[in-house]
Amino acid sequence: MSTTMSTTMSAAMNRALPLLAAPVAFFVAFFAVPMIVVVSSSLMAGGVPSLGNYARVLFDQYHWDVLAATFRIAGLTTVACALLGYPLAYYLVRVVKSPALRRTCVILLVLPLFTSNIVRSFGWMVLLGRNGLVNDALVGVGILDRPMRFLGTELGIVIGLVYILLPFIVLAVGNALAAVDPALEDASSDLGATPFDTFRTVTFPLCLPGLMSGIVMVFTLAVSAYVTPALLSGGKITVFPMLIFQQYSTVFDVNYGGALSMTLLVMTLLLVGLAGWIGNAGAGATGRKAQ
Repeated sequence: MSTTMSTTMSAAMNRALPLLAAPVAFFVAFFAVPMIVVVSSSLMAGGVPSLGNYARVLFDQYHWDVLAATFRIAGLTTVACALLGYPLAYYLVRVVKSPALRRTCVILLVLPLFTSNIVRSFGWMVLLGRNGLVNDALVGVGILDRPMRFLGTELGIVIGLVYILLPFIVLAVGNALAAVDPALEDASSDLGATPFDTFRTVTFPLCLPGLMSGIVMVFTLAVSAYVTPALLSGGKITVFPMLIFQQYSTVFDVNYGGALSMTLLVMTLLLVGLAGWIGNAGAGATGRKAQ
């Protein structure tokens, strides 16, 4: 019995190895090797091993200020995408009944993703200008007395990033909602739960993993965004990817640029891990209350 099982497992492994070869080679060539190069370069200074680049980053208040601005913009973008994306995803999955209309809405949602971020960011530069459509509309309806400055502010960057990253969280939440069996919601209603209680105890906990995955995607993309902050900041706000780009493309200090890159990566992973831990704890508490 054990011999037969061992033979079967060996045969399965032999069949799986050729299939794994290409993905593993791709991972090593385009992720592992570049990461090793960046890490090794960040640990060099003047041709000798050194932690001086990291000391230069971590003991300079300017870098902490830029890092705080980067995470603040990314956090606001993530919150805005979650608040806008969840209702939109719920509407597409639960309210829109026509498959053709739902398909059309999804196409319209993802269609901007086929356009370069540069083009879309330039479009927002036109819209958010002092004489742009946004200011004209806000002044025209009486919300503002005079045009507001969006360009060169964190608000303008957040608006541009929300527009670019919103589809990611809508698709993630939409897939999670589509996987929730409507019979569960019907059963909750049959047992006397109000629509809000059904959403709070059944629908939301079941689609929470999709929401968290969308939040992680949006946050990581917002933290690493370069084009949109560079264009919409007008040179008045600096985020960490802009510092990294300057070191690699302008100063040509790959050692310092590598230290900046690794610092941003580690800080992002810590925040994502913390958010995942909080999300799991919240989901567990919600599940216990539901029981």
